[in-house]
Amino acid sequence: MNYWILALTFLSVNLDFFFMLIFLLKKYKLSHVIWGYLLGNIILLIASFVVGKALAAFLPEWVLGILGILPIYMAFHDDDDDDDNQKTTNKSETISTLVTYLSVCAGCNLSIFLPVLVGETITNFLITLVFIGTLTILVVLLIKLVADMPVVSKVMEAHGEKLMKICYVLIGLYVFWDSGLISHLIALF
Repeated sequence: MNYWILALTFLSVNLDFFFMLIFLLKKYKLSHVIWGYLLGNIILLIASFVVGKALAAFLPEWVLGILGILPIYMAFHDDDDDDDNQKTTNKSETISTLVTYLSVCAGCNLSIFLPVLVGETITNFLITLVFIGTLTILVVLLIKLVADMPVVSKVMEAHGEKLMKICYVLIGLYVFWDSGLISHLIALF
């Protein structure tokens, strides 16, 4: 198991999500963001390891592009809970982070981690889970430090909600495009 390749793979498939973590850390408690992000990584790694070959055989990548609708939906869905009227439970903060991560990163994580993990033994896979889990926690803590910088906090207070919604829409559109869903649909017509 090459840990440099694992680290590079983790960083490359999650790079776009690091920006989203700033928004999530401003909105939710640190521990809930960590749990949601960690659960998302574990779910996607297990899916890559266990059913990766089945996904490649039965679900073409463009089908995963349908997941792009989730971040777009989240951008236009108005929560009844404002920052002033916070009714969010601990469970929903974790689940919101998890759903956000899965909707943004599922397609590329599955397609990128599949070739990295396909030949690994169960022991190496468990070591990989621990390694990626540790990287996940470290990344969230590092991004929390950046998110707490005064200049970042000021921008986030003034424009955070709008920027997050724009980011969700762009990520959803990117998932449509990157997965091949758009080109597949164009080819049908």
